[in-house]
Amino acid sequence: MNTTINAVKFKADEKLEKFVNEKVAKLDRLIDNATKCEVNLKLDKPESDNNKIAELSLNLPGQTLFNSKQADTFEEAVAQCVDSMKGQIEKYKERYNR
Repeated sequence: MNTTINAVKFKADEKLEKFVNEKVAKLDRLIDNATKCEVNLKLDKPESDNNKIAELSLNLPGQTLFNSKQADTFEEAVAQCVDSMKGQIEKYKERYNR
């Protein structure tokens, strides 16, 4: 699976990119026909708490799964996205792998 990380209006450091890639790799083990994963990281209102947004889009045959979470850190938001995406993948597999 091809993974793309987009940091909107900031430069993501190597540590954050490595974390994102490790988390997304767990999704690749759950479903083998995913073609592309796109992760968008955004900073919403820098002066406020809970202002890091992670959006995860997973391209599968016939469907694109999408998830967005907001948290205090990008790592926390990405982890929440991946956990939520696991549930979406299970529903996808139940629906399309009969």
